[in-house]
Amino acid sequence: MFAQNLRYLRKQHHLNQTELAHQLGRKSVASVSEWESGKYTPKLPIVEKIANLFEVNASDLLQRDLSQLDHQTDIVPLYEQLTPTHQQRVYAYAQRLKDEQVDNVVQLPSKILQIDGVVSAGTGEELVDERDEMDYQGKLSQFDYAVKINGDSMEPQFHDQQIVLVKATTDADNGQIVIAYVDGRSYIKQLKKTDQHCRLASLNPKYAPIDVQGNESFAIKGVVTGILDN
Repeated sequence: MFAQNLRYLRKQHHLNQTELAHQLGRKSVASVSEWESGKYTPKLPIVEKIANLFEVNASDLLQRDLSQLDHQTDIVPLYEQLTPTHQQRVYAYAQRLKDEQVDNVVQLPSKILQIDGVVSAGTGEELVDERDEMDYQGKLSQFDYAVKINGDSMEPQFHDQQIVLVKATTDADNGQIVIAYVDGRSYIKQLKKTDQHCRLASLNPKYAPIDVQGNESFAIKGVVTGILDN
């Protein structure tokens, strides 16, 4: 979906691949070409930069068909022009389509899961543009990207080298497991926040919490929604 959306947004803004690459600060047009071909999806910070450039939500950019959103505002006026009988038929058909959907589960047809980097369960991972792929079986809970854990600070719930599935967001509730950036490093931690304090806590008691209150580099990049249990 990302590749399709990127191509759609670029054309809507009358940009060629070279112009888009320059606006994103890329030295080569090759990255844009590979993104649009679906060869790979950029890491979340780049996705967010693209979303900001085109003034769309990063989650929508990854998941929704943006070419269809432009037509959604036409649905209600069109529906209101129908007779009551036809409105009922439209409603019944829409309800049937809704019932056919599988709630909150996606099936990746390729059976290949793209790993969009590494997060630390310890002292932090450098934010580098690295990716990996792995085979998987079965269905996965809904997610925006997947990352690999490095370290044991989130034991016993999360393990070293385990793959976690993440919903992209910049906000989270107290107690949720989050992917966070602090001082140029990425972490998987439990968010602990009150009106006076904000910390990233480990589940393993041998690791001290990280105080991020007032740290301008601190940013939440996602909430963990599941693990790859292969």
